[in-house]
Amino acid sequence: MQDLPLQPGQVLARGVARHLRQHDFVSVEEFVPVRGLRIDVFALGPKGEFWVIECKSSRADYAADSKWQGYLEWCDRFFWAVDSDFPSELLPAETGLIIADGFDAEILRMGVETRLAPARRKKLMLKFARDAARRLQGWRDPGVSAFSDPSRPSDHR
Repeated sequence: MQDLPLQPGQVLARGVARHLRQHDFVSVEEFVPVRGLRIDVFALGPKGEFWVIECKSSRADYAADSKWQGYLEWCDRFFWAVDSDFPSELLPAETGLIIADGFDAEILRMGVETRLAPARRKKLMLKFARDAARRLQGWRDPGVSAFSDPSRPSDHR
């Protein structure tokens, strides 16, 4: 099976994830904290902090994003990741800013810190760990879907 080429936002996500490893963060891409929200890069830091990074590949991609403020309640800090050609003046000043490409990134501005409630942090920590483990199992054993959820009905018998 041949891999499809990465979409522009996926290229940015890869560079962001690589950079965050230098800061001892681990990350899961396309993380779903609750139905209806899909975070481009959800990162967990060495002190248990969660960062949300939304990758925007163009002005139109940013303009079409009407849900980003809904991500604020799922993280301690929020960032935009864009390439060096993106008009960063469009992005809200109180949010973090990361300039990225497919190989690395640089944090230009830290997002405002708003600490998660302990109960939400615990729930997110468990979901983060289980999602990451499920994806790893799917990668190691292609016969098992990395994105399957045994609590949902399936067509498999």
